[in-house]
Amino acid sequence: MNVLQAPEAWHAALHRLQRDGIPHVLATQVTSAGSTPREPGARMVITDDAIFDTLGGGTFEWQTISAARACLAEQRYGLSLEAFSLGGRSGQCCGGFVNILLETFPGATNHIAIFGAGHVGQEIVKLGAPLPWQLHWFDSRSNVFAGQQQPRLHCYALDEAEQSVATLPADAHALVLTHNHDEDYLLIKALIERDDIASIGLIGSDSKWASFTGRLKRDGYSDAQMARVRSPIGRIHATKLNNKTPYAIALTVVAELLWLTDTPTSQDNRGLDSQSLRTLLTDSPTTTS
Repeated sequence: MNVLQAPEAWHAALHRLQRDGIPHVLATQVTSAGSTPREPGARMVITDDAIFDTLGGGTFEWQTISAARACLAEQRYGLSLEAFSLGGRSGQCCGGFVNILLETFPGATNHIAIFGAGHVGQEIVKLGAPLPWQLHWFDSRSNVFAGQQQPRLHCYALDEAEQSVATLPADAHALVLTHNHDEDYLLIKALIERDDIASIGLIGSDSKWASFTGRLKRDGYSDAQMARVRSPIGRIHATKLNNKTPYAIALTVVAELLWLTDTPTSQDNRGLDSQSLRTLLTDSPTTTS
């Protein structure tokens, strides 16, 4: 296994990876018995292609890296415990015993595509900054993204609608709110042709959407394809609120996205399982295979 050993301390790497929404594992030595390379409290951070800091090296560290990457590959997020006998499972000569706690973080798994960098788009991006989303921001105007910097924000020039939409990852949630209705229409056409887009939202009035549906029908699109479009986005704003400011509209749009991206976990139990906890607290350490 080829591993990139990066010259970054575990705490700096952890901060950066969590800020940027990159999947990673924090490995912490929580107990030790006998002779061990490091003491409890030693930590390292592991990603798919890099490691940061060390638990002391040797075979058991490579096994820790392998276990961490298996958690990432299998999307087993949360806490798990690995036990190593440094003369048994790990084949090392220290003769000690360690428990390693793996904390696996999924990173930012939701992708939000925002087409349009007008006032509402800017407010949506600001409100989305602290949320665990990867933001993909498109606009056809030059220099519109000058000075725009925040974690997990990727800015792109919008040239051709089909080409830009083709770059989106599967299961992305798309918002169409450019400064040009014709550009909006081309984007909606490209988006509804992709079956793997999680949701499609369009800003504007009911009359705008009525005009779009007429054009889409004439262009041969089905009712099922058109039904995938949510218009207007942030409908609670359109039906319940009188505040028409970009910030107010953006609040309702982000609230809508939170609901759309809130997929419940399938895990009923949280934290360490009871057997792992007993292993961690036992007076006489036992090995795991």
